Amino acid sequence: MTTPTTPTAPTAPEKPSVRILLCDDHVVVRAGLLALLDSAPDIEVVGEAGTGEEVLALAAKLHPDVVLMDLQLGAGIDGVEATRRLTATDRAPHVLVLTTYDTDADITRAIEAGATGYLLKAERPEELFAAIHAAAQGRTTLSPPVASRVMANMRKPRPTLTDRERDILTQLAQGLGNRDIAKALFISEATVKTHLGRIYAKLGVDTRAGAVSVAKEQRLLP
Repeated sequence: MTTPTTPTAPTAPEKPSVRILLCDDHVVVRAGLLALLDSAPDIEVVGEAGTGEEVLALAAKLHPDVVLMDLQLGAGIDGVEATRRLTATDRAPHVLVLTTYDTDADITRAIEAGATGYLLKAERPEELFAAIHAAAQGRTTLSPPVASRVMANMRKPRPTLTDRERDILTQLAQGLGNRDIAKALFISEATVKTHLGRIYAKLGVDTRAGAVSVAKEQRLLP
């Protein structure tokens, strides 16, 4: 007499791992991230890069789901430009920025370049893992300080510049000095200085570089 067997419940299919390509120019940081990501059972690091050029080449070869991208990569193209090129390709991976930089300019440039998320390196491991899975699904994740800055900038009214102030700001962004701006716009250097003072006041800055940076953040330049 045979003993009846109890049917076993079907096992759920294994969740596929998120394939990660890691890009950071610091070897020690990469080693720490590799060890951390290796502890997550559903995340697989398929490659690592130390430069923007290297991450582009590896992404084309490995086709990761997510590229974990630092912004400052030393010599060569930076993380923002690498992000822009990655997201413009066929079979483009999602790019999750992981950086120590949280300035308005860095955040704006990364998001405009196509980054899916923006995370700070101070986040807890579980937050990083959750952000990676969100990025793999095309969902946006921002560190709380980054989200606060984004919301504050959205609520902040954009400064209003005159046509002449925009002209001068455009010349300023091209690296021209007061004398060259005056020649290009057929006005005196004194007039340029007067307009610059008004531009600085409206943008809340006190340097030429600061004016250009804020103008880019606020999309005041053509």
